[in-house]
Amino acid sequence: GWRGVMFGSQAIGAGSVQARPLATRGGRRSVLRAGSRQSVAARSRSLASVTSIDEASLRDMSGLLTLDNIRSSLIRQEDTIIFNLIERAQFAANDPVYVDGAIAVPGYDANGRHHSLLEYALRETEQLHGKMRRYTSPAEHAFFPDSLPPLALKPIEFDPVLASFNKEINVNKKIMEVYVDDVVPAIAKPGDDNNYGSASMLDVAVLQALSTRIHYGMFVAEAKFREKTKQYTELIKARDSGGIMELLTDIAVEDRVVERVALKAATFGQDVVSGSAAPSTNLKISPDAVGSLYRKWIMPLTKEVEVMYLLRRLEE
Repeated sequence: GWRGVMFGSQAIGAGSVQARPLATRGGRRSVLRAGSRQSVAARSRSLASVTSIDEASLRDMSGLLTLDNIRSSLIRQEDTIIFNLIERAQFAANDPVYVDGAIAVPGYDANGRHHSLLEYALRETEQLHGKMRRYTSPAEHAFFPDSLPPLALKPIEFDPVLASFNKEINVNKKIMEVYVDDVVPAIAKPGDDNNYGSASMLDVAVLQALSTRIHYGMFVAEAKFREKTKQYTELIKARDSGGIMELLTDIAVEDRVVERVALKAATFGQDVVSGSAAPSTNLKISPDAVGSLYRKWIMPLTKEVEVMYLLRRLEE
């Protein structure tokens, strides 16, 4: 994921050989916990070891580009999305967060339209993340790509696993529309609890997770193209987008994804109990809503990204 990328990891997040720098969850916790036990020298040796792993992983990322590795990454991303949805579901819908000018924030688009609080929070978050080179990762796409700041860290050179036009494919505008119009009403209770700041920051977390998951379709498309080059090449030359969509679609896999994310939502959404107490039936989020999100929006948008990528694949 991007946390590794922005602090020095070269892995694309698709496989099991990712480096684990300080910014990844496990690495950060282990170093912090060790702070009271390790000497400065010992921690320095640990960091040196991480750096060597990072450098090794940069040399060739093509081995990560297998459907099995990518599928593992997508399954891990499900956890991030579901936990973020659960966090957002604890607050009311809070419609003013999404209405242009309803809450006074500094910011306008190129046409003079006043930004909503969500747009303001998202743009400001991207300003910080952009400096930390989040959007130099081929797996990350900004909602405000034209407003990204200069890097505060030295840029990373990634192996060209994807075609060079990958950053030109960006469906974040559609993701934002779907999130505001369909996702928030499905997971949050109606009404206004005045927790605008909390709601908007959690919205940002969900949107970024959704964007990463959906644009990961380009890695899926590249792996599928390499696996069935002849079939895809014929369809691409014929500009047969429908044929490409049919070839890349696997209904049985999609059904399993929906079943799995609904089960995860039911599991993660329970209150943990101890002893012989029965599990809570008061779930923090509707499993059906999460399954529907994947069925109706996440997987179709991912496949839309795949088709967009494949239609241009022969340019390189």
